[in-house]
Amino acid sequence: MNNVKKSYPFAMLLSLMALTGCSHAPSVDILGSFFPVWMLCIALAIVFAFVVRYLLLRFRLEPEVGPLALFYPCVVLFFTSLLWLIFFR
Repeated sequence: MNNVKKSYPFAMLLSLMALTGCSHAPSVDILGSFFPVWMLCIALAIVFAFVVRYLLLRFRLEPEVGPLALFYPCVVLFFTSLLWLIFFR
């Protein structure tokens, strides 16, 4: 019984630290409807990935980038993270 009382404040502090991220939902108002910001970032990142593909094809560099099934998802992830950091952090 004594050990339970000692761990209670630690458990409460840990749960409060976990809930600090719930203070505000990152969303943006588009035509009166709120969308999560990550959806906007990933949509723009996919457009940027198409631009990267166009540029690689234009300069004939696409065969040089390695496995395409790995490269383009990484490009989308990179642009998603970059847009999130630039505009919403």
